[in-house]
Amino acid sequence: MPIDERVESLLARMTLEEKVGQLGVFADMVRPFAPDVNPEANVRNAAEVLEQVRAGRVGALFNGVGAELGRQIQRVAVEESRLGIPVLLAADVIHGMRTVFPIPLGEAASFEPDLAERTARATALEATAAGIHWTYAPAVDVARDQRWGRGAEGAGEDPVLGAAFAAARVRGFQGPDLRAHDSLLATPKHFVAYGAVTAGMEYNFVEISEGTLRDVHLPPFKAALEAGALAVMTAFNDINGIPASAHRGLLTGLLREQWGFAGVVVSDYTADMELIAHGYAEDARDATRKAFLAGLDMSMQSGFYADHLPGLVESGEVPVEALDAAVRRVLSLKAAIGLFDDPYRSLDPAREADTSWRPAHEALAREAARRSIVLLKNEGGLLPLRRDARIALVGPLARDLANIEGCWTLFGDRSRYVSLEAGIRAALPEGAALEVVDGCGFEQPLEGGIEAAVAAARRAEVVLLAVGEPQCYSGEAQSRTQIVLPPVQQALAEAVAATGTPVVVLLRNGRALALQGAVRDAQAILVTWFLGTQTGHAVADVLFGDYSPSGRLPVSFPRDSGQQPFFYNHPRTGRPETPEMSEFKARWREHPHAALYPFGHGLGYGRIEYGPTRVDSPTLAWDGVLGVRARVRNSGQHAAEEVVQLYVHDRVASRVRPVRELKDFRKLRLEPGQEVEVVFELRREQLAFTRADGSHGAEPGAFDVWIAPSSAAGEPARFELLPPP
Repeated sequence: MPIDERVESLLARMTLEEKVGQLGVFADMVRPFAPDVNPEANVRNAAEVLEQVRAGRVGALFNGVGAELGRQIQRVAVEESRLGIPVLLAADVIHGMRTVFPIPLGEAASFEPDLAERTARATALEATAAGIHWTYAPAVDVARDQRWGRGAEGAGEDPVLGAAFAAARVRGFQGPDLRAHDSLLATPKHFVAYGAVTAGMEYNFVEISEGTLRDVHLPPFKAALEAGALAVMTAFNDINGIPASAHRGLLTGLLREQWGFAGVVVSDYTADMELIAHGYAEDARDATRKAFLAGLDMSMQSGFYADHLPGLVESGEVPVEALDAAVRRVLSLKAAIGLFDDPYRSLDPAREADTSWRPAHEALAREAARRSIVLLKNEGGLLPLRRDARIALVGPLARDLANIEGCWTLFGDRSRYVSLEAGIRAALPEGAALEVVDGCGFEQPLEGGIEAAVAAARRAEVVLLAVGEPQCYSGEAQSRTQIVLPPVQQALAEAVAATGTPVVVLLRNGRALALQGAVRDAQAILVTWFLGTQTGHAVADVLFGDYSPSGRLPVSFPRDSGQQPFFYNHPRTGRPETPEMSEFKARWREHPHAALYPFGHGLGYGRIEYGPTRVDSPTLAWDGVLGVRARVRNSGQHAAEEVVQLYVHDRVASRVRPVRELKDFRKLRLEPGQEVEVVFELRREQLAFTRADGSHGAEPGAFDVWIAPSSAAGEPARFELLPPP
């Protein structure tokens, strides 16, 4: 955080109440994104908020939008309050502003962090034009249980992939200059282990080992901070009995003292209030004291800090030095983005009205969407489709526009959304044979719907079956016990498949699903997630071969919901499963201990072949570099982009190690017949983990290493990490 002399000058002049005011984050009722239908209520709410700003009792406002009214808020703060401290204007801008990009989980399927950096940069341009300084993103939670709905907001089940996307999104949101009008402050969240809630149930408790916390859930946060993030948001959950928003060991001990984080820690919505419901605090005053002393700088929406911090400071229960330190961090954050020099930065109505960016952002949205699509299966080379084929587009998502966005999209321009039907029609020649039938609703049958779908399937050469989750099934507070299609959609799939017409499943989803019956057995399956503004065009690009799908799964697709939590990088057991599924091994009675489609899996329209993994030396010196290489060839007739993945396994260690761990990945384009040698460099630091004694580092010994197309493919080579000299 840069040092600004004005911060100390302000601190010296602030009253106790003004200091506490800087630590409050409240709903922006001056320019709410969803205003009350009663105009009088809007006027009253706006007046109350402006009065609080005038009194110096607001540090930040959130989830409002609009440059003109933003200028009004800032004018009151700067010209009518005693000290003239500007207000931070924040919002939940997660995966797009006016232009909506794929949900973060879908974008992670691209295995292209630079793509995420570009979409975050475009998002920042649009958000700052609409009067927003600060976004509560990216979500960097590692989600290993697909029942948890908020996995849609993160990058999947792997910490290395998650760290790469966390850093990229921070760079994209913030840009190269924090003081620029188009720089959007990033906030990695939710600190920490929110993705580890028990049974995948939202807001549930977390029981977790120190090693798993440090090796799996913390690395994406570390990467985000190293990329320049100056704010962190706490999680709702407890961690081994201590709520994250009052966890001094993490907020102060780890974040500040070990990692040296000098930025701001902000609560999630009323998380400090929830310390009471947790049974961790006796009342509001106790919750305030515990959260603040743990290291929580800013309280969102509860009002607890405003009500109780002054009294706690006056009584001596909270040292004034601690209060000053938190206020200093908030003021320094405002200084860092240039608010003291230009309180009206990012509040230009002319810039907000300028829509010249639309063509470029729509092109980027289309690119991001098609790069996020994962082809799970393509029997007989059914895809890409001929444009002169007789096509039946069937399913509740065929012409739907209400479920384009995915979760946590507050400000999208719905007038620009492209449905599947619209995108496919635009890709077909005039007079092409495309019949569109809904067949059923998302959860309810339609009278005569299945019969109409079956009739259309019989008239067609191929069925595009557009099924999946409505967007309300994923996101916050949307945990599921059965991660399957709604029964009515499954019934539609069974009826259509029974016609014998080849089926291409267009699966829309915010998590990995347990595919069943006719959906699982379809000739081709495309995972299309929630792709955003350009959904229809992007899907059509892939269907007709204008783009060869290049996405790979950032989460494992299980065989059955009952396998959850399931993740590829699970520890070895003392009784590993054998191929013949013998008893008294680590397996279920009904299913092997394996995914239906593993992490990293995905196909293109090329035919990719891998040569054996080779190491340049049988040993890796303690401070050395080991080359790991394999030849990769496209023997097919279509160009393809392949995600080449590097995995390792530590064969003997002081703690049981995962069966495989992703350590690096690279996406490359291969023309038909092209062969390249892919070389990764492996270092000791990549083999480090939290050891049995709690220290972090690698241990000498034998390792397996794979260069492979997924976490379940390939044969390993072996090397030995030598001890230090």
